Amino acid sequence: DVQLQASGGGLVQAGGSLRLSCATSGFTFDNYAIGWFRQAPGKEREGVSCISSSGDSTYYADSVKGRFRISSDNAKNTVYLQMNSLKPEDTAVYYCAADGFCGYGSSWDLNYDGVDFWGKGTLVTVSS
Repeated sequence: DVQLQASGGGLVQAGGSLRLSCATSGFTFDNYAIGWFRQAPGKEREGVSCISSSGDSTYYADSVKGRFRISSDNAKNTVYLQMNSLKPEDTAVYYCAADGFCGYGSSWDLNYDGVDFWGKGTLVTVSS
């Protein structure tokens, strides 16, 4: 079975940090870009960040550039999202997903939810 297990969410004060993890199994990790979407209450799901299968290409939404950093550990089939300088507007359920490629024109860039695989979300709450 394909699994993308997100973890690491929680409650943090504005300006704080969290690191999300997406542990994957059931598919060939090296063949997919992995990344994160988020959905805030009352808003549509949006692409946040992704990393290519080789790890040499990344994408960040404008709203998180300079604050979030995505990385991958291919030995562990896991992707991480380090989130710094968190703001209340970062409050959302964060979902990891796998798709064909990462970058401009990708599902993350286009906020397109027709990715190959979805994981369950993890809630991030940033208090002011």
